[in-house]
Amino acid sequence: MTGESNLQKLLSSMRPQLNPGRYVFTTVVGGVPSGISPVATIIEDEGLTLVVREEEADAAGLAYDYVAGWITLRVHSALEAVGLTAAFARELADAGLSCNVIAGFHHDHLFVPHENATQAVAILEGLARRSA
Repeated sequence: MTGESNLQKLLSSMRPQLNPGRYVFTTVVGGVPSGISPVATIIEDEGLTLVVREEEADAAGLAYDYVAGWITLRVHSALEAVGLTAAFARELADAGLSCNVIAGFHHDHLFVPHENATQAVAILEGLARRSA
């Protein structure tokens, strides 16, 4: 199944979905600790970055300083698509919101400050309407 690469179609059919929960970025040396089910992992020279539910990080005693809401763009975006990240990042930046993006095979996943997650979804929905 091939993802969408047309920017206007991508933007107009983003369908941002706020996933329940609070998510944090943390780092560990070695593997994923017992009891942790990360939603994403990234191998870096400094260690293994984990994106996990806040309650899992707390239970495992993992340090973090950023609590995020997790938004999934429900459009199946092609990995080679051009401009999608730039378009939604610009909209969120104009509203003063940070955004950390992780691309999955099917969807883009945005991590925004938890306290602004609902606002971020509204901004993305507005961008989608204007792009239709």
